[in-house]
Amino acid sequence: MLPQFNNSSLLETALTHRSALNEKISPSVESNERLEFLGDAVLELITTEYLFGKYPTEPEGILTTYRSALVKTTTLAEVAQELDLGQKLYMSNGEEATGGRTNPSLLADTTEAIIGALYLDQGYQPTKEFLNQHLFHKFDKIKQQKLYRDAKSFLQEIVQAKGFEAPVYEVIKEEGPDHNKKFTVKVLIDSQTTGTGLGKSKQTAQQAAAQKALEELGAT
Repeated sequence: MLPQFNNSSLLETALTHRSALNEKISPSVESNERLEFLGDAVLELITTEYLFGKYPTEPEGILTTYRSALVKTTTLAEVAQELDLGQKLYMSNGEEATGGRTNPSLLADTTEAIIGALYLDQGYQPTKEFLNQHLFHKFDKIKQQKLYRDAKSFLQEIVQAKGFEAPVYEVIKEEGPDHNKKFTVKVLIDSQTTGTGLGKSKQTAQQAAAQKALEELGAT
């Protein structure tokens, strides 16, 4: 359940996809992109603090991979689904018709916008408590299943052990403004598409595609 906001307009803005502005569907006059920008930074700081305290002997490199796994698109999209954010979003009919309410990248962005809005509305500690409740408990599964590892490197090991050539990654979609790009990447193994991933950079999208490929190959 979403926390109670003191300033309801912040929550309305956090739930406003840019497509809603053209059709004047949302009470907000701006989209959630600025709140997403803020929420991304707040999320990274609080997640870093959480992992720094939880694993006092782990080196910087390992902590970085842990953090990446916690704040990646698929994990944040899970949070959005659990909070039913997809159904709460203000978006255009066209965006909804193309699957916007279940789009992992869009849902992850909304989670970040909610974090940014909560931080503005109530400050650091309530935002930290929100993440403790809805996100950080997921790390036990991430660590147990080693979902933090470098998926591309692991996939290459698996594929070459099977006698195939190295996986090939192709960008199949690039959307959004320069400051907020979204990439969709597919990975081909033996000329067959084996996984597709989304990310805010080509590298993160490739990692997501590799993880999907590992799942398809039963290697997770």
